[in-house]
Amino acid sequence: MSLKPKVALSQDFLFQLAKLPSSTQSKVLRWAVKFQADPKSPGINYEKILAARDSNLKSVRVDDDWRGIVFKPDSGDVYVLLHVDHHDEAYRWAQRRKIAINPVTGAMQIVFVQEVAASVLSAPKLFAALSDHELMSIGVPEDWMGRIQAVQTEDELDGLQTSLPVEAYEGLFLVAAGDTVDQVLTSRETRLDRTIDTTDFMTALSTPESQSRFVIVDDDEAMLAIMNAPLAQWRVFLHPTQYKLARGDRSGPVRVLGGAGTGKTVVALHRAKWLAENRTPDGKKVLFTTFTKNLVLDIEDNLKTLCAPKAMAKIEVRNLDAWVHGFMRSRKLEHKIIYDRSQDGALHAWQAALAVKDASIDLPTAFYEQEFEQVVLAQGVTTRDDYRAVRRTGRGVILSRAKRDAIWPVFEEYRGQLASRKLKEVDDAYRDIASVLSQESETHTAALPYSAIVIDETQDLGPQALKLLRAMMPRESNDLFFVGDGHQRIYSHHRAAMSKCGIDIRGRSRKLYLNYRTTDEIRRLAVALLEGCEVDDLDEGHDETGRYKSLSHGPVPVVVDANSIETAIKLAIDSAKAWQRHDEQRHPGSTCVIVTNRSVRDTFARQFMTAGFKTSVIDANQNGDKEASCIHFATMHRAKGMEFDRVIVVAPSSFFGNPLETDSQRKLIYVALTRAKCEALMLKI
Repeated sequence: MSLKPKVALSQDFLFQLAKLPSSTQSKVLRWAVKFQADPKSPGINYEKILAARDSNLKSVRVDDDWRGIVFKPDSGDVYVLLHVDHHDEAYRWAQRRKIAINPVTGAMQIVFVQEVAASVLSAPKLFAALSDHELMSIGVPEDWMGRIQAVQTEDELDGLQTSLPVEAYEGLFLVAAGDTVDQVLTSRETRLDRTIDTTDFMTALSTPESQSRFVIVDDDEAMLAIMNAPLAQWRVFLHPTQYKLARGDRSGPVRVLGGAGTGKTVVALHRAKWLAENRTPDGKKVLFTTFTKNLVLDIEDNLKTLCAPKAMAKIEVRNLDAWVHGFMRSRKLEHKIIYDRSQDGALHAWQAALAVKDASIDLPTAFYEQEFEQVVLAQGVTTRDDYRAVRRTGRGVILSRAKRDAIWPVFEEYRGQLASRKLKEVDDAYRDIASVLSQESETHTAALPYSAIVIDETQDLGPQALKLLRAMMPRESNDLFFVGDGHQRIYSHHRAAMSKCGIDIRGRSRKLYLNYRTTDEIRRLAVALLEGCEVDDLDEGHDETGRYKSLSHGPVPVVVDANSIETAIKLAIDSAKAWQRHDEQRHPGSTCVIVTNRSVRDTFARQFMTAGFKTSVIDANQNGDKEASCIHFATMHRAKGMEFDRVIVVAPSSFFGNPLETDSQRKLIYVALTRAKCEALMLKI
């Protein structure tokens, strides 16, 4: 009995399919399903393509006008759907491309073969020190050796980006930025110890590099699932670095850093899927958690699209506070957690605590609240002796031992007042539960039903939250997987060092550099806002932005001094109308107005509704209407983790002051701007 032919789809095929009218998409889908079922059917007529550089590329008729381009090598039962277009355009696409196997990495690559004239300037060559073997090891196709060795500037390299495989471009710009080839290969975990058969396309399709461009479809169900969601290629294709991070065993906790749009959450989703499918026994689950409520809704929706029902049944998606609340209920702990200190019970408790202040200590009331949040709660201080010894880095006010002794009764009184009301601060709840879990672990009296925990937006979690996560999982392989970005830390009191919370990431720390979402023009503006701000790597080190790159380009963001909310509303409405008129000629794009608080958000939403727009407000418990023509409205905190084609960011002029004094405000604007994929308007009021 002969094996069924292997059929795959290329990323370009799905990108192109997404651009087609819905009626044509349906036609191509029906054809592709029939093709997948039997690519050797007598009804499929493979036609040669005149002037094609690769004789293995064939044209296949979809109807009178549309043609599919298929890779059909002479040897090996492999068929790859590469492209679909009108007859003439499809042929032109095929004439400029070939399929080849990289002789060093074994990756199957779509190689652009149009001749590109090399620069004749006398400047030094950027990659002159690299051998052909080194260039191919980071993904450069063999046919491109001469062209890459002639590159003289980073701008020239950027001009070739769309013609190169993504791993080749990433490797080249990292080398240009100062990395060695060995560093690039180590971060990718690339194997170079194999003999490569450059004619074995069946084997080549299974490499991580190939699977960043091609997906093998084994049956009709898989074909339909992928092609019915043509705009979600990111769920199918992973960059080689992302692919390696998402799969395989790890000896302990992993931390993945990356700027906005670099695919950190995508990696976390695929990691959860791999763990559920390969390392989670029956009765156990992978916990996927994050700090923000509305992110959980989006994550769960994406996982349901990505995972088969069997794998999804082994994944639990909950934000950390919801998990803590559920744990306390399961243990019949009666305390209610405080998320807002202005609530009646907490407010009265705080007022009673301030009443015991030592009148001889000349400190403002705000100092006590900040000291409690940033020192006492964050570091788990529970006694006067602990408070005497605790470090207070960054607090600005030096306190002698006598002053600390005089201040401590306020905090002690507050906790006592809360306890009498059966209330508990969230950080105290984290600390207490971590203590319970640690004791149970030592006595083997209980264990949580998790095989692993995957954590998104790690920068939003404080020390007590990280210590709780450590206590929730035994120290074993594949235990904790963190993704985050210090540039997006918008809760200033949450800064924490992972190593000080019992989480050892030495040798298991990676970074993502390629921004797949935001245009380089928007990224540059967003990064410029953070100049002078301190950005950490979540573990007492510093992060940098010099190596982050965006793969797309678009209009330069417009920045306007609106000076008032009324003017900002008018400018925002005018821009939204112009964008909608533009969209009438093509696919509609999504737009979000992002502001600082709920009051301003609701004011903008009302005015847009009055102007005739369909509106949708994003809040903590829902992510709004999915219809693209709808104008969305969100606060900067709630927009975290989301993306739109365009954003209108409205921010007070005070947010743009001294970077040392407006660190958290500038990071809020960074988050808001980088929600945009294509265009951005920033209005200062």
